[in-house]
Amino acid sequence: MSNLIKYPKIKLGTAPDSWGVWFPDDPNQVTWTRFLDELVQAGYSWFELGPHGYLPTDPTVLSEEAAKRGLRVSGGGVFGSLHKAETWESDVNDARKVAALVQAMGAKYVIYLPQLYRDLDGNYTDTTTLNGEQWGRLLNQMNIMGRLLNEEFGVDLVFHPHADSHVGTEEEVYRFLDGTDPRYVSLCLDTGHIAYCGGDNVAIVERNPERIGYVHLKQVDPDILATINEKGLSFAEGVRMGAMCEPPKGVPEMPPLLDALGKLDKDLYAIVEQDLYPCPTDVPFPIALRTRNYFGSCGVGPIPGQR
Repeated sequence: MSNLIKYPKIKLGTAPDSWGVWFPDDPNQVTWTRFLDELVQAGYSWFELGPHGYLPTDPTVLSEEAAKRGLRVSGGGVFGSLHKAETWESDVNDARKVAALVQAMGAKYVIYLPQLYRDLDGNYTDTTTLNGEQWGRLLNQMNIMGRLLNEEFGVDLVFHPHADSHVGTEEEVYRFLDGTDPRYVSLCLDTGHIAYCGGDNVAIVERNPERIGYVHLKQVDPDILATINEKGLSFAEGVRMGAMCEPPKGVPEMPPLLDALGKLDKDLYAIVEQDLYPCPTDVPFPIALRTRNYFGSCGVGPIPGQR
């Protein structure tokens, strides 16, 4: 059996995003109890919390629900606009709420996602690029946020590059990493968003191996992506077209990427997070099962047919 587990330090998990969950209380999304039940049925043991408020925020309740299913939490995500001075207080409050729940669940990671500059309908809500002052504010406030969450809650802050945000391309990722303090900020390498923005995931891992703190595994359909770029569509519009696809149907190619991550030789959460929104409630489970089996066949646990 040991020769089947090629990457023993990579812990495979999943997230509500792979069940089409983008909001805490969208009535068309799958219920949180069904999400937890189905991720167990698909063979996962680790999960990310998703949008704050989707899963129970009372740690006693959530701990009981997770324990009776044999589940454990890897981390929780929070959106923010740290390039803006006026949102600092609310961004910190939101991050503290997530960090408190992450800590209470015995987890370690808070995943920071930048607010997008286009909404669900493709309308622009912000500029597409940051000026020097805004870049400076983003980097400085990320450092402050990372130190604050670490000192108050003992958690690590990882930054998630995102399509339709100000840090998405490979060059922007490098600028972000070069300008932030490795003591307080690491990278959540989202393989799908990096590919969506034309970047090379393996190159990022090899350039900054010490900064890879957490991973979101997903792929992009290159044909759909070409149409999105040709028509100038928003990320949300692209998702509705099926831009994020299940492996191994898209890019980046997973075996070389897993090899690069495996060479880091450190414990690493790899959370399957396929953007699906909106999504009929009966669609996610078969995809989740096939995806878990695919990564198991690549040597990332769990092995197909086992927990």
